[in-house]
Amino acid sequence: MIKYILFGFGFLFTALTFAQELEATVDKDTTQLEEVILIGERKLSNYRQEKTLSSIDDYLEKSNKVTMIKRGNYAWEPSLNNMDSQRLSVTIDGMQIFGACTDKMDPITSYVDVSNLEKVSIGSGQEGTENGHCVGGGIDLKRPKSKFNGSGFKSGIDLGYETNGNYKTAGLNAEYVGNKFYINGDGIFRKSDNYDAGGNEEVLYSQFQKYNISLKGGYKLTEKHTLDADVIYDKATDVGYPALPMDVSLAEALITSLTHTYKNDSTRIKSWESKLYFNTITHIMDDSKRPDVPIRMDMPGWSDTYGFYTKATLTESKHNLLINLNGFYNRSLAEMTMYPNNPNQPAMFMYTWPDIRTLYTGVYIKDAFALTDEKTISASARLGYHNNIIAEESGLESLQIFYPDLTDSKSRMLMSLSAEYKVKKDNYDATFGLGYGERAPSVSEGYGFFLFNSFDNYDYIGNPTMKNEKSLEANIAANYYINNFKIGFETSYFYLTDYIIGELDESISPMTIGADGVKVYSSLRHANIFDFYVNSSYKISDAFSVNGTVGYNYGKGSNKENLPFIKPFSYLAEVNYTRDLFNAALQINGNGNQSNYSSFYGENETASYAVLNLNLGNVFYIKNNKMVFKYGIENILDTNYSTYADWNNIPRQGRNFYMNVSYILF
Repeated sequence: MIKYILFGFGFLFTALTFAQELEATVDKDTTQLEEVILIGERKLSNYRQEKTLSSIDDYLEKSNKVTMIKRGNYAWEPSLNNMDSQRLSVTIDGMQIFGACTDKMDPITSYVDVSNLEKVSIGSGQEGTENGHCVGGGIDLKRPKSKFNGSGFKSGIDLGYETNGNYKTAGLNAEYVGNKFYINGDGIFRKSDNYDAGGNEEVLYSQFQKYNISLKGGYKLTEKHTLDADVIYDKATDVGYPALPMDVSLAEALITSLTHTYKNDSTRIKSWESKLYFNTITHIMDDSKRPDVPIRMDMPGWSDTYGFYTKATLTESKHNLLINLNGFYNRSLAEMTMYPNNPNQPAMFMYTWPDIRTLYTGVYIKDAFALTDEKTISASARLGYHNNIIAEESGLESLQIFYPDLTDSKSRMLMSLSAEYKVKKDNYDATFGLGYGERAPSVSEGYGFFLFNSFDNYDYIGNPTMKNEKSLEANIAANYYINNFKIGFETSYFYLTDYIIGELDESISPMTIGADGVKVYSSLRHANIFDFYVNSSYKISDAFSVNGTVGYNYGKGSNKENLPFIKPFSYLAEVNYTRDLFNAALQINGNGNQSNYSSFYGENETASYAVLNLNLGNVFYIKNNKMVFKYGIENILDTNYSTYADWNNIPRQGRNFYMNVSYILF
C-alpha cells in the first residue's frame, strides 16, 4: 500500500511542477489550510467579536473545524476534524506536553492562558505535523516572539465579570523592552461558582478557580543571535466536572524552555531556532465533595516531559524549505486507590498508567515551490521513531493477564506525507491537498488499565499490540471575491485504517461499581470522516458587514456504526457594526438535530438549538494610555440546551451578562 501512496505523491508533485512555467519568486503564503487565530493583539473588532478575556477554549471554537468537548465549565478538550485530542498534535510553541489525567480532564490547552499567548496555528490533517505525528491535525499555541525595539516600559490591567456563575477575572502584565534586553511578566486569576443553564437551572459541580503566571525574557547576543527563556506556572484548584463522577482538587503545571534564534536575511539560511524544554504536570482527581458515591477514590497522575527541537528555514531560487528535527522523553504515571465505605475493609490500589516511558525522535521537511507568481506547490514529510517502555513491573504483570506474550518495550516507525497545490488570483483562490499519516496508540489506548468512561459507562483496557492508526486524506478549499462579497467553501475527507476504538469483551468483569462491562481497545478495519463548510461575508458599507457559515459532517466505521462526536449540521450568522472607537455584533449560531448519533458508542440524540448573542465594545484614550471595554449578553433568550459535544448532555450556560476592561499604560 505504501508504494502506491508514494507513487501518488510523486506523480502529483511531478505533474504539477512541469505543467507550469518555472520563472517566479516564492509565495510565502503557501498553506491556506493552516488557520491562524490572533489572540495577543486584542483588537477591538476581532472576527466574531470575542471577549478580550475569553478562555483559550472560546478562541479555539472560532474555527470551523474545531469543537471543544465539554465535561464542565473548565478545561475543554479540543476536537479537530471530528477527531479528539488523541488523534491530534497539540503543542505550546512547538513543545510536546502530555496531560496527567486518564479521563482527559487536563488537555494541554488548559495549562496556558490568553494573557500569555499571541496566536494559535491550526493545521488540518497532515498540514499539522510540523511538531509531531497525527491523523486529525495540529494545534500549536504560540507565545509572543522576542523583540528588541527599545520601546521601554509598558503595563496593563485586565478585569472581567460575568453574572452567570459569578465569574471573576483579574490580570496584570508588565514589560520592559530595550535594544538588547527585554523582560515580560503577566499573571491572571479566574474564579467561577456553579453556573446556571437556561431557565435558572443550577449546574452542580461546575465551579473552578485557577491562576496562571508567565515570565519571558531575552537577550540579543549579536545582531543575528538572540537567547530567550520562558517559564509558565499554572495551577487550578477546586475544579468541578458535572459530567463526570469525580472532581479535581489540583491541576498544576510548570512549563520551561530555553531558545536560541539565528536570523540572517542575506544568506540561504534565513532563520535557525533551537529549543530545549522541560515540563511537569500533577493532576489529582477525587470525589470528596460528592455526597453519595459507591466507593471513595483518589486518582493522582503525573506527566514529565523533556524535549528539544531545532528547525531552520532556507530559501534557494524558487524553493522555501523548512526542516525541523525534534525529540522528547515522557514519563506518564497514574494510580487509583479505592477506600471502601466499611472502614474494616482494606483499601485497594492499582496503576491505571503503569509508569509508561515514551521516547520519540523525528524529522519534518517541507518545501514550498513557486511555480508562478500565482501558483505554488508544497510537499512535506515526517519520519519518526517511537518507543514505549513499561517501567512499573506490577503494571506489566497486570497487562500480561490479557496479553501473556507482552514485553516491557514496544517500538514503532511512524510516517506522514502531504502535498498541496495552491492558486491565487485577484478574484479567487483555491487549494488542493493530499495526505497520508500514521500515529501510535496513546498511553491510555495502549496501556490504560480499567479506565472508567462515564460517557458509555464502560471500563477500558489498553492494547499495546495494536498497529499504528493510518489516515489517507484529501482536501479542497476555494474562495471567490467580487466587489465587497466573498463566498468560499472548504471540505476534507479522511479514510482511516486500523481505526482505534473500544470494543466490548464480555469475558472480563468491570472494576468500577455500576459499570456495564469492559471494553478493550482494538482496531476497526476502517472509518470514514467527511466535513464540508460554506463561508460567506458581505461588506454593506464602511460600518456594516454580515457573515455566515454553514457546515455538514459525517463519520462511520467499517462496522456500519456511526462514529461518536461527529458534529451535526451547524450554522452561524452575524451582523457587524464597526467604527474607530465603537463596535457591535449581533450573532445567532446553532446546530441541527443530531440524527446520526452513535448509540453503539454511548451517544444519544441531541435536539436542535439556536443561541442569540449581542457583543459590544468601546475604546477610550486617556492621554497616552488606552482603555478597552468589551461587554454584551450571551444566550439572550436564556435557551436551555446541550450540544453533541457536551459530555453526558450537561446543559450549557443560560443568559449571561459580561464586561471586560483592559487598561494599557504606555
